[in-house]
Formats: sequence, C-alpha cells, structure tokens
Amino acid sequence: MEQTGVPSASFSTITAPIFDGDNYQAWAVKMQAFMEGADLWEAVEEDYEVADLPNNPTINQIRYHKEKVTRKAKAKSCLFSAVSSTIFTRIMKKDSAHDIWNYIKEEYEGDERVKGMKVLNLLREFERQQMKENESVKEFVDRLVDIANKIRVLGTDVDDKKLVQKVLVAVLERVEATIASLENTKDISDIKLAEVLSAL
Repeated sequence: MEQTGVPSASFSTITAPIFDGDNYQAWAVKMQAFMEGADLWEAVEEDYEVADLPNNPTINQIRYHKEKVTRKAKAKSCLFSAVSSTIFTRIMKKDSAHDIWNYIKEEYEGDERVKGMKVLNLLREFERQQMKENESVKEFVDRLVDIANKIRVLGTDVDDKKLVQKVLVAVLERVEATIASLENTKDISDIKLAEVLSAL
C-alpha cells in the first residue's frame, strides 16, 4: 500500500488539547495547529462539499472521493473528542466540523469588548503579583509568565522587559543583593528574563 506524507501512526500518539470552557483562545490556537498537523484543518476552514461520484468512476476518482469524505468525518470526530462532555452535548447535533468550530468560537471567544475586559483584568492581576515568603523565584516567574501568556493569547503583547522589571521590583529582600549586582553589570533594559532566573 502506498504511503504519502507523514505516517498517521506517528501523529496518532499526539492527543488533541481538551476544551472545558476555559481559556478558549489558547485552546483554539493549539487545536488549529493540531488539526493542521493531522491534515484535517481544510475540512474545518473550508467546509467543502463532496461531489457525488460520476457513473463509472476511475480508481483515482474513487480514492479522491473517499479521502475527502473521510477527512470531513475525521475532523468532526477530532473536534468531538477535543471537548468536555458538557460541551459535547451542545455540539453533537452539528452537521460538520466547520459548524462545530464556528459554534464553539461564537459561544466562547466573546466579542472585542469582552476580550478587552479580560485583558484589563489579567493586566491588573499581573501588576498585583508579589513573591510569597515560601515561594522560589522560579515559581514566582512561572506565575508571571502564565499570566503574560494569557494576555498574549488575547492579542495584547507583554514583552520580556515588563516581566524582568516586575521580577526585579517584586522579589523579596532575600535576593536584593543579587539584583543589585545584576543591575550594576548590565543596563536594566538589556537584561533578559533567562538571565534574571539564572542569576537568582
């Protein structure tokens, strides 16, 4: 049997990200990449119609027809398996992967005003973060990066300079001497997040 492209067996070990109703934007980016990698995104994006086979079709026409039908079915199945059972009950009657994708997008993405409010809330949360007494610098930075990534997914950039400044301002007294030596050796605007982490 002839094989083309990447063998499906190697891709099937990667599982689709599961959407449970939270953080739609991050899930949508991951899911689109997953479906592109599985060669299923076309069925979601284009929602193409599969024409009926002509009378006395050739082997190539039969193969092409079967491939198009199968791709649509796999895309739908993939989306069904990538959502929680609660969301599945809302989409199970949808006819195509395209319809499912659009329904989830309309239901969970929110309009620009809602996205703007989410960004503002996340920015406030970012600014309020303080390092806890029992927390390592890495744990604190991981918390900040997690919030920054949520903001980025919503389309607002949080550059590494802002993260570095937040870390340098918010870390506790126990690391102030290290910060002072770091600030003395480099211009503050040139310090990378990785350098702060390794120094601390």
